[in-house]
Amino acid sequence: MQSQFPNTAKREFQPKRRPFFHFWRCFWLSFLVISLAYAWYCYYVPSNSIAWADSYTAAQTKATQTEKPLLLYFTAKWCVPCRIMKRNVWADEQVAEIVNAKFIPVAIEVDNPDAAGVLARYNISGSPVTILTDSSGRVIRWRGGGLGKTEFLEFLSESEASEAETREVETPGASIVENQRRSSQSAAIGSMR
Repeated sequence: MQSQFPNTAKREFQPKRRPFFHFWRCFWLSFLVISLAYAWYCYYVPSNSIAWADSYTAAQTKATQTEKPLLLYFTAKWCVPCRIMKRNVWADEQVAEIVNAKFIPVAIEVDNPDAAGVLARYNISGSPVTILTDSSGRVIRWRGGGLGKTEFLEFLSESEASEAETREVETPGASIVENQRRSSQSAAIGSMR
């Protein structure tokens, strides 16, 4: 009579999987997944509710009509700090409310050949650069490099204070000292161009 149990003597020897090999396989698979997630995060840019002008000339025309300052944002598709700023600053609702209410924003691609005149006018050689100008295009304040939300809001509030001082000086009956201060500020801003 035959036994119902399999014959263990004929069973082939199967080597155990080595745990060391399994560790490295898991390590490299995890590394790949984390790297892909980080790359996606770096290039992910959510939509925002900022009313960007179509071009610099359209923005300047609108700024002249509304007497609002221009907010120029020089960016590029390949620029990782620009993408981070678009994700952390421009997509924020508080920033969008302030920018839409008080400024005429325009995003300018530094790689666009049509933007060569604007790049030359403001002496832009890289990105990201954020410039605040008055309605006629004179630079009030500028900042190079990526900005966080709090830095950007400080930049806007400092710019509003600078613009208020300029308006205060332009009022009729301004003293000679204020006119001299205004001309020295204009010379400093002109040298930034």
